[in-house]
Amino acid sequence: MFTDDRGIRELNRNYRNKDAATDVLSFPQWEDEIPPPGGPVLLGDIIISQEKAGEQAALYGHSLRRETVFLFVHGLLHLLGYDHERGEEAEKEMFALQEQIMTKIRLART
Repeated sequence: MFTDDRGIRELNRNYRNKDAATDVLSFPQWEDEIPPPGGPVLLGDIIISQEKAGEQAALYGHSLRRETVFLFVHGLLHLLGYDHERGEEAEKEMFALQEQIMTKIRLART
C-alpha cells in the first residue's frame, strides 16, 4: 500500500508507539503461527510513504523507482523474519541480502 507521511505516521504511532513518519512499515500476517501448507501464502502488508521515498531518492541521488523497489524489498525481508533492529549481525545480514536482491533485479544503483 502507498500512503503519505501523515498516513504512515498515524500507522507508526498506532501500531509501534512511534510518533513519527517513516519510509516503510511491514505488518506480518503470521507472527507466532506457521502458515498453512500448500498454495500461496499471504505474508502480510507493506506500507510505503511516497513522500519519504521521493525525499530519499533525491537525497541518495537515485530514481524514485529504485527507492520504491528498495523499500518494498526491505519491507518484504521484514515479513520473512529479518530484522536489522535485532543487533549488528542481524543488520549486516539483512542489508547484505537487500543489496543482493537489488543487484539481481538490476536496481542496485539506478
